[in-house]
Amino acid sequence: MSLRYEVKRLYLGREYPLGYNYFRPRCHRAFMSQADETDPGKIREGIQRAEYVKKEIEALLVFRYDNFGVDRVR
Repeated sequence: MSLRYEVKRLYLGREYPLGYNYFRPRCHRAFMSQADETDPGKIREGIQRAEYVKKEIEALLVFRYDNFGVDRVR
C-alpha cells in the first residue's frame, strides 16, 4: 500500500465529525472483530461494506465543507 493511501485514510479519520479519538478505537475494534474471518465470500462482503462506509464519510465531509463555504460567503 502506498503512503498516499495511508495518509488519506488517516485524514479521513481525523476529519470525522466527532474527532480522531472517537474514530480510531471504533475503527480498530471493527477491524479486529473480523480478524479471524477466513471465508473469501465474507471477506469480500466486508471489503464492500468498508468501501461503502468510506464513501459515506467522504460524502459527509464534502457536504460539511460545502456548507461551510456557503456560510462564509454570506
